[in-house]
Amino acid sequence: MTSRRSFLKTTAMLSAGLLAAPHLFAYDKKYIGLQLYTVRDYMQADPAAALAKVAQIGYTSVEGATYTGNEKFYGMDAKSFAKLLKQNGLIMPSSHYRLGEEQTNGADTQGTLLHDWDKAVDDAAEAGIKYMVCAYLSVPERGNLDHYKKIAETFNKAGERCKKAGIQLTYHNHDFEFIQENGKYPYEILLNDTDKNLVKMEMDLYWVTKAKQDPIALINEHPGRFPLWHVKDLDKTPERMFTEVGNGVIDFKKIFAHADKAGLKYFFVEQDKCPGDPYASITQSITYIKKNLV
Repeated sequence: MTSRRSFLKTTAMLSAGLLAAPHLFAYDKKYIGLQLYTVRDYMQADPAAALAKVAQIGYTSVEGATYTGNEKFYGMDAKSFAKLLKQNGLIMPSSHYRLGEEQTNGADTQGTLLHDWDKAVDDAAEAGIKYMVCAYLSVPERGNLDHYKKIAETFNKAGERCKKAGIQLTYHNHDFEFIQENGKYPYEILLNDTDKNLVKMEMDLYWVTKAKQDPIALINEHPGRFPLWHVKDLDKTPERMFTEVGNGVIDFKKIFAHADKAGLKYFFVEQDKCPGDPYASITQSITYIKKNLV
């Protein structure tokens, strides 16, 4: 029989271990997410019907792909969209935003890190969002390494505002961050020149792999820094295009074995281009994921 003293000692050791390594027991496997950009045409035509279909297929969480510019979630305010998600048994723990250096029709783009960020954060909190993701840097926004250092400063500042609302700022990579300049990757700047507590990363496994980088090596070098993943596969053709999860060359089982070390909290299937009906593609992807990854 376990004595009370042994029980307390074991509990204390477990608690200490969790404090020392908070990334353990990281993600809840009941949440299989979809980046809504995959079904963007359906979301534009009828968000309610699209979300109902996504839930019917088996997804339990989604990641938003609108807000920048119109400061709405698929044409709805935060409260209304949160209600629609709940009606379909979905959560939206993460949503995408833009930096905002690039203008729209000669005017500042609202709802970005640089313009009206306070409102964006407040709306995100009301919608139940836990992670605000800078989704992309346009060609004019990238610049040289010195400019990436300025972007890192912007991320830190935006991350401070997020933290006040109980939200985590993250950055979603493509492959251009792995084009070297003077022997250094821009992605290194974004990782090393930002506060690791204020700015974390959404690792897009497709783009990292296409850039001939190793996701596991990045995880080992920056443990706990990747709470979000985009799970998207790279096909076997010379063009190395997008394909359904499990249909390409990425070894997801091997990468998912490092989920705890990465600090993974949520992952989202994304397929930028589908060969046919996106609903068919996301059904194929979730079937593979349920059978092999969760």
